[in-house]
Amino acid sequence: MTVDVPQNILDALTDVRMPRLKPEAPATDTLGIGDMHIPVFRSGGVVVGSGAAGLRAAVEMKRRGVDVAIISQSAWGGTSACSGSDKQTLHTANTADRGDNYHSMARAIRAGGAMDEDTAYIEAVGSSRAMASLQYLGLPLPQDPTGGTLRYQTDHDEVGRATSCGPRTSRLMVKVLSQEAIGLGIPLYNHTTAVRILVDGNGEDRRARGVLTIRPKEATDTNPLGLAVFQCDALVLAAGGPGELYRDSVFPNGCFGSLGLALEAGIELVNITESQFGIGTRREGFPWNLSGSYVQTLPYIHSVDPDGQEHNFLAEYYRTTQELASNVFRKGYQWPFHATRMLEFGSSLVDLAIHRETESGRKVFMDFNRNPEPVPGDLPFSLDRLDDDVRRYLCNSGVVQEMPIDRLRHMNPLAIELYRRYKVDIAAQPLEFAVNNQHMNGGISVDTWGRSTLPGCYAIGEAAGTHGATRPGGSALNAGQVFGTRVAEHVAAGPNARTPASADIAGPTQSAVRQIHALLRPDSPLTPAGVRASVQARMSDKAGIICTPSDVEQALTEARALNAEIRNVGLSLVRPSEAGRVLQWQQMALASEAVLQALDHFVRHGGGSRGARAICDPAGDCLPETPGGTLEQFRFRKERECDKAEQIRVRLEDGDMKISVIPNRSFDEASKPVFERDWPDWLTGRIFDTGTSGHKWQ
Repeated sequence: MTVDVPQNILDALTDVRMPRLKPEAPATDTLGIGDMHIPVFRSGGVVVGSGAAGLRAAVEMKRRGVDVAIISQSAWGGTSACSGSDKQTLHTANTADRGDNYHSMARAIRAGGAMDEDTAYIEAVGSSRAMASLQYLGLPLPQDPTGGTLRYQTDHDEVGRATSCGPRTSRLMVKVLSQEAIGLGIPLYNHTTAVRILVDGNGEDRRARGVLTIRPKEATDTNPLGLAVFQCDALVLAAGGPGELYRDSVFPNGCFGSLGLALEAGIELVNITESQFGIGTRREGFPWNLSGSYVQTLPYIHSVDPDGQEHNFLAEYYRTTQELASNVFRKGYQWPFHATRMLEFGSSLVDLAIHRETESGRKVFMDFNRNPEPVPGDLPFSLDRLDDDVRRYLCNSGVVQEMPIDRLRHMNPLAIELYRRYKVDIAAQPLEFAVNNQHMNGGISVDTWGRSTLPGCYAIGEAAGTHGATRPGGSALNAGQVFGTRVAEHVAAGPNARTPASADIAGPTQSAVRQIHALLRPDSPLTPAGVRASVQARMSDKAGIICTPSDVEQALTEARALNAEIRNVGLSLVRPSEAGRVLQWQQMALASEAVLQALDHFVRHGGGSRGARAICDPAGDCLPETPGGTLEQFRFRKERECDKAEQIRVRLEDGDMKISVIPNRSFDEASKPVFERDWPDWLTGRIFDTGTSGHKWQ
């Protein structure tokens, strides 16, 4: 039987309307740089980004008395507000009836390796507070009749810590947090693109003093680019991940993140070799992850060649119809590609097969009006012939309907409604999809309070490199809420951010303006479109789910050459209104080189396959196989245990990417807090400057 959910409920959870922004306050004053008059907006803290993490940081800072403002390239247009999956996950601590506690949750979060143990525990222990505060603000997380939160299992999560209010969970988070921010009177400056971090001082005295932005509404005859300064004592980078890094991406268009911005300021990045890839619809239409119930309803996956011929290509990779269907189902909670799951006929053979089909020029589709076609010579598909874990899940969920679309309508009608909002009716037509880049697990290196290696600058959300090699599904949303709160606590504990910043920033601003003018050259042969095509093709073709050492090395050589050429001849600028996008592509080229530099270092030093990528090598000891034989061209290196205990850091120094390798920070689970002993550290604020990471706070 299918539970009928009224249309008005489906509409409310799918068409999530965002609040109207308040009028923007004018600039505090202006700064003269040559003949230019640049407006200056002063506050104690500035948050770059209006997603769920940035809004959390701003709200918590304001509640603690910090004078804070938000700047956004496109309010409600980023990853939090515009992306997700079938029932987008918020990963939180579970209850003891499933054997869970904060220590075991922390172990699960860091299980993939290359993650600081103390960060994992902070995310675990902070998850209850994060979820409760979101519920307080009105996030409609589902409950059972006794008030418990409904939960389910997701990727890299064997306990079942996932909860959701539908495919728009993160957008709903943005909505309730933005309503709170507006109610608290936090100014949000829209259509404001951060292009340079303003850094004052030298050596150990370097410090972030704000950010130079481009605001088209500020353009004048003497300031044609619309430059504007946002001065502050605490800068929080929360602009998300580098979605434009890959051609094959499920990120919304225009998501550049802040990795290049951070590199130019001398800030260290960490773990940027680590991403996530998985199946989803292409960004040319409506980009969306196809995890969870989309595949758990067992649709027919097939390809169509350029002549219009249909191919049941997955039947070439699995021995039986039951094995094929069961592994399609497992993509629901094993959504990210993982090299080891290509072995023993596992679920990532699905990703590999789809990757090979699209590489050959075929289009791949998911058809919810047909059950999986059988493997030739085997029995036809039947819900009674599935692996035990799959059959048990479907039976417990009451998913016994004859056709996939009816099973999906029972499991998650919102998944159907979502695509209908974007003029795609998956109840009537097959859905084209591919393997796409979805998440950057690495990012800006931060300590346990979210501090970067540049004093005065913090990073949270997907901008921060806190996730390690793998992460449980939805734990990124939790991490952004937890560290948004911790950054706010740390900023509020400092002496400066409660009032607008007042330091002299003429020098840093003049330096940043000079750099921008040197880069933007109308006569340059390099165009932003050319840089985009070069960067995205290189990253998708040579640094996607399948890599070889020679391809990575070649890609790095090409990336270095591109950045050297940009430094030499700049980038062309046809119209002043395009300056922001031109600068973002220059920074994306830098981020691409940094990723490839770290990946090349990892591979050259014997690094194996983990998380995002299979490192294919003729000398590798892992070999996927199909019923037709082994896939020798995809023989790959096994991950080394020693690599799980360390992280790769990258920084830009005098035009070169410098690599360092550091061990993960540890966490002593046996250490117990004592109230009487530790309370004075809280009362006096000593907990906010523990020095556990070496990141400096001034």
